Amino acid sequence: MKKALIIGGGFAGCASAHQLSLKGGWDTTLIESSGFLGAGVRTQWWGGHPYTFGPRHFLTQNRKAFEFLNQYCPIRLCPEHEFITYVESDNAFYNFPINTADIPNMPDSREIQQELNQLIGVASAKNLEEYWIGSVGQILYRKFIMEYSKKMWQVNDNSIIDTFNWSPKGVALKDGNRAAWDTAISGYPYAENGYDDYFEISTSEVRVNLNTKIEAFEIDDKKVFFNGEWKKYDLIINTISPDVLFSFCYGELPYIGRDLHKIVLPQEFAFPKNVFFIYYANSEQFTRLVEYKKFTHHKAINTLIGMEIPSMNGKHYPLPIKSERIRAKNYFDLMPDGVFSIGRAGSYDYAVDIDDCILQAMDIVESI
Repeated sequence: MKKALIIGGGFAGCASAHQLSLKGGWDTTLIESSGFLGAGVRTQWWGGHPYTFGPRHFLTQNRKAFEFLNQYCPIRLCPEHEFITYVESDNAFYNFPINTADIPNMPDSREIQQELNQLIGVASAKNLEEYWIGSVGQILYRKFIMEYSKKMWQVNDNSIIDTFNWSPKGVALKDGNRAAWDTAISGYPYAENGYDDYFEISTSEVRVNLNTKIEAFEIDDKKVFFNGEWKKYDLIINTISPDVLFSFCYGELPYIGRDLHKIVLPQEFAFPKNVFFIYYANSEQFTRLVEYKKFTHHKAINTLIGMEIPSMNGKHYPLPIKSERIRAKNYFDLMPDGVFSIGRAGSYDYAVDIDDCILQAMDIVESI
């Protein structure tokens, strides 16, 4: 029987373990440095409320990924979900993504409409700032995007962000009267413990080593050193930052972290009906609030709010900067046949989400 190693027990690692078990013929070991599986998607509890590290609802446009996960972790659909943004200069809450229906209600609507009529487009955009100004104009960029992006990526100038062919929830300027990503499947597990049962199901046939750190790597030979000995594998699936595997030989890949503050409020619900997220596009330190009960349907007389503050605490978001993606590719190019790197950290790709982790794991196991 061939031997496989999975590095990291987050969603990508668990999904990989599951696919190898379904395929059969693999003696699989999973190494996780913390004391639990699931990483930031693991359900925790505060004030009697279930929550995850940031909102981890299942959002996908890929029905294959949804149908697969739904078999093992039944998902409650929440197509009613909406997002809003607080714009301090207007002292108003607006739909998010930016919605054309809100523009007539803005104090500078005439100037905004003039800019929209004269948009230059994004064909020549070289950075995130130019992309947004070309998409929505200067005024809407300043209201919704400028300060938010600076604090999101911990930069003083949005022109530093030079990959920009993505936008929040798939669109820069949305028509209609609903603030959401309408083309995506949106849901959250029915289970009170969220995705946790899936982490146990997906790893039930593999050898799981929690609280274990790999001390050295010889990736060319598919060898790693942990628990006092070198071990060799036929297949390695990595889900942590790829620079770690090669002792940072090209330099360390940068990430943005998060501090999560949990706030219990003395009322059943705090946000308007159907609003799951509130974004803050101003000089506040935090980027957004989430009301977890909107996802979990937890029953309680009070409610739990999560406040997210960008920081250097943790490796949660790979930077969308071309030079860093090139650095990451240099690490990927060092990986021999039989070594794969997936997941948000392992791919060094901010856009990778739960559905992508499942699909990446499927693709790898189908290819071997």
